[in-house]
Amino acid sequence: MKPLAIADHTLVSALGAGREATLAALRAQRSGLAPARFLDVELPTWVGEVAGLDAAPLPAPLAVFDCRNNRLAWLALQQDGFADAVRRARARWGAHRVAVLLGTSTAGLLETELGYRQRAADGALPPGVRYADRQNTYSIGALVRAAFDLHGPAWVVSTACSSSAKVYAGAARMIEHGLVDAAIVGGVDSLCLTTLYGFNALELLAPEACRPWDVERRGLSIGEGAAFALLERDAASPHGWLLGTGESNDGYHMSTPHPQGTGAIAAMRAALADAGLEPREIGYVNLHGTATPSNDAAEDRAVQAVFGSATPCSSTKGATGHTLGAAGGVEAAICLLALGDGLLPAGLNLHTPDPALGADYVRENRSAPLRAALSNSFGFGGTNASLVFGANR
Repeated sequence: MKPLAIADHTLVSALGAGREATLAALRAQRSGLAPARFLDVELPTWVGEVAGLDAAPLPAPLAVFDCRNNRLAWLALQQDGFADAVRRARARWGAHRVAVLLGTSTAGLLETELGYRQRAADGALPPGVRYADRQNTYSIGALVRAAFDLHGPAWVVSTACSSSAKVYAGAARMIEHGLVDAAIVGGVDSLCLTTLYGFNALELLAPEACRPWDVERRGLSIGEGAAFALLERDAASPHGWLLGTGESNDGYHMSTPHPQGTGAIAAMRAALADAGLEPREIGYVNLHGTATPSNDAAEDRAVQAVFGSATPCSSTKGATGHTLGAAGGVEAAICLLALGDGLLPAGLNLHTPDPALGADYVRENRSAPLRAALSNSFGFGGTNASLVFGANR
């Protein structure tokens, strides 16, 4: 593919709001995970919660969309001058030529969960529960279109943890074929009871802060986050470049990756081919790295099959938690920060490396003049996406 300019980008996670706060936390090797205190959840696990969302309702013109997930999206849209960048793109290309392609997994499900606690005697939900505007998967897409008065193509992908990575590929294809000139991509996922109790039922939650690549890793830590990037056909001062995308589906199991990482290998190789790069030209790999025993083992095999054991890699989920449908977007933003700062971020909470895993896992921050990085996002059902980003040098 022709390199695609990333005109601007931003993110919010448990590490903080905006690029500078996130980069400062990564430099300090600080985790945003803490024991779960979300609502009345009683689970022995840690989460990556974004503070202050309950006290920050959406502005009056967007009140119809008000829910935790959309508040998180709105908070991210206000960071780093991103909203101004979108308005400039709208003025430059036209409202019909800017696409909105986002990812999520549970969207505003919390709104309905809370509504069920207030059902009437006949079982009716309270009037404030608005499925179409708040819980519906497309809700964040509708919010962004309304906020910026955009009229181009719009959709929201929900392929579990690969959701907000796959939209990069969709946007690249649309711009390449002349359907649009710019696209807002990324994703949002907020904490809700279904994911916390659901992953607990699957016995996938760690009782402490998650420990990717550790010999005693016991599961993931759920986080919440939002990330947005503005892709344009061309840009005067881009923050980086989307160089290639790769997608695959191994179809092995509903919730477990193929043990040999076949789908992950296919996605990474497709992304490299799309970028026209050899594995040796990638200076850092941001792993999907969920800290579950099977996922880390399968991804390690896949990374070694593609890159060998010399390419530095790490999972940043020990810092942010697993932000589910937002993970691809959040970790794409972290890759862009790493490229811009020359930072290979450490994988946190690794106490004892698993001797069965052979990838070059970064345990302490490293500095390097990065030119290209690859980010992995692998979802339930074997929906895999890998993205290659280039530095603005």
